[in-house]
Amino acid sequence: MTTLTLRDGTELYYKDWGSGQPILFSHGWPLSADMWDAQMLFFAERGYRAIAFDRRGFGRSSQPWTGYDYDTFADDIAELIEKLDLKNVILAGFSMGGGDVTRYIARKGSSRVAKLALISAVTPLFMKTADHPGGPDASLFASIRAGLAADRPQFLDDFSTLFYGTNRPGAKVSQGVFKQTLQIALQASIKATIDCVTAFSETDFRPDMAKIDVPTLVIHGDDDQVVPIEATGKLAAEMIKGSQFKAYAGAPHATCNTHADQVNADLLAFIKG
Repeated sequence: MTTLTLRDGTELYYKDWGSGQPILFSHGWPLSADMWDAQMLFFAERGYRAIAFDRRGFGRSSQPWTGYDYDTFADDIAELIEKLDLKNVILAGFSMGGGDVTRYIARKGSSRVAKLALISAVTPLFMKTADHPGGPDASLFASIRAGLAADRPQFLDDFSTLFYGTNRPGAKVSQGVFKQTLQIALQASIKATIDCVTAFSETDFRPDMAKIDVPTLVIHGDDDQVVPIEATGKLAAEMIKGSQFKAYAGAPHATCNTHADQVNADLLAFIKG
């Protein structure tokens, strides 16, 4: 396997396909680089260098006991970018992964970054607070952590219904996709899976939004039952100067799978534009 040994000894797995302008993909919770298969194949076949990694604690990367916070995730991305000497890179983050590519720019700057894509992302703030009333209540995330601790396999299996929106009329997702999603999710450390619920729900990226100084594309399904568009994608687009915003009508959270062709086409047009 292709891995990078990080500053604390954690082994970070990544895949690196094709050649050309690099696109670095950061995955959602509780998945791995494999969630990007449709995008990796599409872009590598079209003359781009497609790179995706397994976040620490997930997939094939090491499972340390601590370090499940966005500053650490951003620093991990920085080490990978520097190790591979990526320049003029496109950063693409899905869901939880939108947070770490955003925090990377906020912490490290954009000297190596050409553009940013936030897809179904948790930015700028997921959880409901006194000055952010549109997000889910903190009690929801407490119940998620409790459900994971009690019966992680069943909780994650049930979660796929909302993730893919298959409780909506006309939704079509294969059983193979459901099986693969659960298999990927159960590769992760249960500690990382639980700790990251706190990280992605409570981290406030609103100060980071002002530090984004590269062209940005925001994609979000308007029927996202996991990360509500009004409190996240729509608001992020309003806060990021000059960003492009694409709301997918009727789309669920898992746009990279359920709307892969549309995501790929929009991302390609954005990169070329």
